[in-house]
Amino acid sequence: MKYKSIFIVLSSALLLCSCGAKKKAVHPVEPQPVVPAWHTCLIQGAQATVFTGEDKVSSSVTMQTVHDSMIVISVMPMLGMEMMRVEATPTQIIAIDKLHGRYAKATFADINRRLTPSLNWDILQQLCTAELPTGPEKARLVYTFGKERLELIINYPPRKLDVPVRMTNQRLTKYTEIDVSKFL
Repeated sequence: MKYKSIFIVLSSALLLCSCGAKKKAVHPVEPQPVVPAWHTCLIQGAQATVFTGEDKVSSSVTMQTVHDSMIVISVMPMLGMEMMRVEATPTQIIAIDKLHGRYAKATFADINRRLTPSLNWDILQQLCTAELPTGPEKARLVYTFGKERLELIINYPPRKLDVPVRMTNQRLTKYTEIDVSKFL
């Protein structure tokens, strides 16, 4: 009997508490700006291999990136001498062939007229910061440029985030400008 009365009192209390109408104050939620996890990224000593048909070219590559601003890729096949440099912004790409004294400027739209699948700023930034879905150790991309099949494999060393990077634009006055289709 004692337990029955305790049960009735507790049940009544729960029933009374749950029957009341509850209103919660609604406060508007403002979206928080997305802050990138990094501002600058530096990858030194990555090993890039490009397969074109029967040819295979391997080189050491340094990639410097300022988030959503600029990318500089330096290709140094031997003894740390820069043979080729690619400077990219969200709107254009400049490829400089230092060995032959020439360069080509193009927008992503210009490049994508001949490149399959298409390349855009986000993919290039992911490639140069080891943030591709393939993981931070290795990337493999296959493209077709005109009739030429290009396969790019990059082995990444550890990346350094939020470190100083040199992002000076290359002076192009000593190079000859050529059409991007003739660059490869």
